[in-house]
Amino acid sequence: MAKDKRSKAPGPPPPTPRPATVAPSWPAFKPPLPVIDLTVESLVQDKVVVLRSFFPRSLCRDYVSFLRDLPLTTTPGKPKRGDAVRVNDRFQIDDARFADRLWSETGLKEVLLNGRELAHLWGGQIVGLNPNIRVYRYRPGQFFDAHYDDSNNVSIKTETGEQSPARTTWTLLLYLTSPADGCIGGETVFYPHDRRTPKEAIAVSLESGMLLLHKHGHDCMLHEGREVTGGEKWVIRTDLCVKR
Repeated sequence: MAKDKRSKAPGPPPPTPRPATVAPSWPAFKPPLPVIDLTVESLVQDKVVVLRSFFPRSLCRDYVSFLRDLPLTTTPGKPKRGDAVRVNDRFQIDDARFADRLWSETGLKEVLLNGRELAHLWGGQIVGLNPNIRVYRYRPGQFFDAHYDDSNNVSIKTETGEQSPARTTWTLLLYLTSPADGCIGGETVFYPHDRRTPKEAIAVSLESGMLLLHKHGHDCMLHEGREVTGGEKWVIRTDLCVKR
């Protein structure tokens, strides 16, 4: 859950978009992934990393075309008390199979588990990705106000088919559009000292196919998704999970 830094006046809670119950037939990963040797690039030490070209642009286009046909729901502009203002269109599904595909069929598992210099970052023994898959579309005028991402307890299906207790430690964002696709604005902006000032802002520009991981829970930095002013910003969201 995304928590606003600022308190809000009491009021009746708005309707919350309900997760879908039937998993979509996600497109195949074509060409086979990874298309390059993935490397983890640090943007904020121990807090924000990116993997560029995680998806090739052709696959990003295929996914955006597919995602347009999903039953997207517009998030209410008036959030629940304590939540950040978020205005976007979203689709949500618990899909352990797709989460496992993203983890094991893209090169992500290998690059995160084999990097010994990275092991201290993740907050424990990585077991996979959160099966709670979220799709976000931001159109002109839509944004995600400054907030923090909570850590959550989840269950991950193991290779033997058993459910393993886990908790989320890092938010995973896969950007499918960028300025090259006509998306203007929408940068993800971090504030390392939890002060929302332009001087301290670290803005991450959108790159089609780039995967961004940022630490959440108690160590989450204040961050926001800037308003989109042109085109559309498409994102697939899940979380990195460690053994609990």
